Amino acid sequence: MSAFNKSEVQLFLLIGIPGLEHAHIWISIPICLMYLVATMGNSTILFIIKTEPSLHEPMYYFLAMLAISDLGLSFSSLPTMLRIFLFNAMGISPNACFAQEFFIHGFIVMESSVLLVMSLDRFLAIHNPLRYSSLLTSNRVAKMGLILAIRSILLVLPFPFTLRRLKYCRKNRLSHSYCLHQDIMKLACSDNKINVIYGFFVALCTMLDLVLIILSYMLILKTVLSIASLTERFKALNTCVSHICAVLIFYVPVITLAAIHRFAKHKSPLIVILIADILFLLPPLMNPIVYCVKTRQIWEKVLGKFF
Repeated sequence: MSAFNKSEVQLFLLIGIPGLEHAHIWISIPICLMYLVATMGNSTILFIIKTEPSLHEPMYYFLAMLAISDLGLSFSSLPTMLRIFLFNAMGISPNACFAQEFFIHGFIVMESSVLLVMSLDRFLAIHNPLRYSSLLTSNRVAKMGLILAIRSILLVLPFPFTLRRLKYCRKNRLSHSYCLHQDIMKLACSDNKINVIYGFFVALCTMLDLVLIILSYMLILKTVLSIASLTERFKALNTCVSHICAVLIFYVPVITLAAIHRFAKHKSPLIVILIADILFLLPPLMNPIVYCVKTRQIWEKVLGKFF
């Protein structure tokens, strides 16, 4: 017998912004614009990298992976956010909710993994520029992308199955405009210890990515300081600015949201919702802008294509 047959809850209720329900239709306008700009920006980067042979290099392949992760993150949260803000449709079936949280967490892990390999790419380019092309061949980059995708799927694959085993009795109101694992499992009236432990393990894996990124930048800094020329030091560090911005844009809201969910006893629902929305709206929106502004080759190719 399915877990849903013994559950009293047939629908989960998502929420918009508490206290601003009357203004949801107006709030939907900037949200739709942000999704539109994010989709166009990341799609443009993918198109430019695919059509320009001069950009068929490891750095730009990793940037394409980041753009795919950003698009996946946007499209995973987009349907329920637009339903709530445009049509005030709060209800979502358990199956649809579990599917959405699988894709959301999968693309979060994917983005974290891509940011990690991009830091490795920057380290190799600065530490060993003469062997960079031979170390990161197109074939190896493709294999790394495949490994990252498999890692992301395998890490979050247990989420929907462990959530489906739980029993949901009376509480059915979630805390966001989309389904998150830590949010759903708190509604369960049965033992959710496995979900808590495994969710903590996945969070640790994401934090391990951040630790390795910091370690790679410590090695990059050590390499840069060994360069005699001040101009060359600046040039080497300048190639890392876009990636550092992407890391900060992604990890600051992720860490803040995880800390609030796990440790804050009297958290403000409005603050939690705003931070979560920043996580899903800001990286897909800002990453294409940052990379287009800071990467001359992409900026020139974009201008060349459109003007």
